[in-house]
Amino acid sequence: MSALVWQIGTVREIRPETAKVKSFTFSLPEWMRHRAGQHYDLRLTAPDGYRAQRSYSIASAPERESAIDLTIERVEDGEVSTFLHETVIVGDRVELRGPIGGYFVWDATQRGPLLLIAGGSGVVPMMSMLRHRAAARSGVPARLLVSSRTIDDVIYRAELDQLASRRDGLEVFHTLTRAQPAGWTGYARRIDDAMLAEVARPSAKDALAFVCGPTAFVETAATGLERAGFAATRIKTERFGPTGT
Repeated sequence: MSALVWQIGTVREIRPETAKVKSFTFSLPEWMRHRAGQHYDLRLTAPDGYRAQRSYSIASAPERESAIDLTIERVEDGEVSTFLHETVIVGDRVELRGPIGGYFVWDATQRGPLLLIAGGSGVVPMMSMLRHRAAARSGVPARLLVSSRTIDDVIYRAELDQLASRRDGLEVFHTLTRAQPAGWTGYARRIDDAMLAEVARPSAKDALAFVCGPTAFVETAATGLERAGFAATRIKTERFGPTGT
């Protein structure tokens, strides 16, 4: 089956990640193995024929068969994300098309360190990469820097802690830009050159970097990584705006 053919997915599970983010598990009649970093198109059709379509990154590992996870943030005035958060329940059926994308992808067979820089829900495709890394028992050194507004806005917080605790070469760094809890020892500002240099320094020469988040975040991070010593050809970016969430 072609990735560009629509199929009907059934909502199997809905899990809250934060106050504004939920993960939806869809079972697929024509499941195809995806690559970590790819996305699916999701389409809703109203009774009057009106259609709305959005693209969402896959959060689950490629090793998971017959179903995919899409982690979706509810955005203000977002017709698709609001419908999914407020109306869709387990058992509902929606149209899906994918997996799509061949640029912003990573496979555990690739050598060299891995550096992931995520802003908000930009962590979703990187979670697929880290879950794939764990499932494949990869020993590739990996560092993840996640920028969130507050500690309660950190998507996958518990699972990221668990993955980092395996001590298999993954290190996770957080920066909280709005508020920090008592005793916070992580970063407490928007990403900047100094922060990127500190996180990237051990692997700047030969690492492959992925940056995902809002446009301004991605531009700041990508240029900062270049100043930290990364070649532009080793930095892959994916950005989104309010209409794409």
